[in-house]
Amino acid sequence: MFEQLHQTIAPFLTLFGTNTYTQAGLVIALSFIVASIFKYVLIVGLKALISRIHLDLDGSFLHLLHTPIYYSLLLMGFSSAASILAPTALYGHIIFSSLQSVAVLIWTAFFLRANHVLLRKIALNPNRFHAINNKTLPLFLNLVNIIILVLAVYFVFSVWGVDMTAWLASAGIVGIAVGFAAKDTLANLFSGVFIMADAPYKIGDYIVLDSGERGEVTHIGMRSTRMLTREDVEVTIPNSVMGNSKIINESGGPHEKSRCRVPVGVSYDADIDEVREVLMQIAIAEKEYVCDDPEPRVRFRRYGASALEFELLVWITKPALRGRVVDILNCEIFKQFKQRNIEIPYAKHDLYIKEMPERRASDTNGKPE
Repeated sequence: MFEQLHQTIAPFLTLFGTNTYTQAGLVIALSFIVASIFKYVLIVGLKALISRIHLDLDGSFLHLLHTPIYYSLLLMGFSSAASILAPTALYGHIIFSSLQSVAVLIWTAFFLRANHVLLRKIALNPNRFHAINNKTLPLFLNLVNIIILVLAVYFVFSVWGVDMTAWLASAGIVGIAVGFAAKDTLANLFSGVFIMADAPYKIGDYIVLDSGERGEVTHIGMRSTRMLTREDVEVTIPNSVMGNSKIINESGGPHEKSRCRVPVGVSYDADIDEVREVLMQIAIAEKEYVCDDPEPRVRFRRYGASALEFELLVWITKPALRGRVVDILNCEIFKQFKQRNIEIPYAKHDLYIKEMPERRASDTNGKPE
């Protein structure tokens, strides 16, 4: 390869003399000039092409192209100079492989940065790319970065003439052994990938587990999900458990609003129209936490054993406010019912004695009454 490259440029270099050092210096100088001109010509051409096809591409991506294009052309000049100064196969192979390795590293850095820029740009338009959004962006960033790094390692080994067959076979055997030894970890890892891709919940959502624990999601990792309960206790759940369990997302749906239920019982002697009116007035008066849309509702649920069972339904802005809202509404209901003499019954039993049993003489032990 080096001999062919040297034979190609040799007729042009003889015009400037036969000194190899002079020829090599001239090639390096020309490479600086060509690299400086070509990178701007290419960038201008790409900008014109992008504007013609109406592609919405961030300018930072084109700015990233300056460095790899510039240094790639310089490395080509250095390789040409190396073919002039060291045309022998051994030294030429070492120098040219080193220059190719540097080129691979430069382009690897470019693709890593370009991946970050392009995927973030794509995530800002989830209507066109449903799979890539702000929730799944870290997943795709990591996957593409891993692919880029693996390919970079492969190309570096190939440049130096290292046979990758044995390495790949060894990696396959090691992968099988690791898979059996760390099957639980791998299960958590794959479940984490599916959770990020499917996004059944996100950071900040209030969820309820099968065990009844309720809290806010604070972290979604590749291995586990962390949740902070209302008692400020952090619970860590393996992703394999989260992926195979029924999770209630109270913050899910079209909006984050949540419905809050306040059950209350009244006496059978109470006026049900008055009860409805009082409960609605209490809900409407609570402007700070209760939403106007959807509006509060009162439902007469059932005839209980000792009370008429009503339920006040209100909507709150966030599920975290449920305990506070229930406390406020219960206190106000008790005060209003007490002022209006609406009885809130409690469980009680009345015992009626039909007649007293007759007392026998033996019960008095012969003692006079």
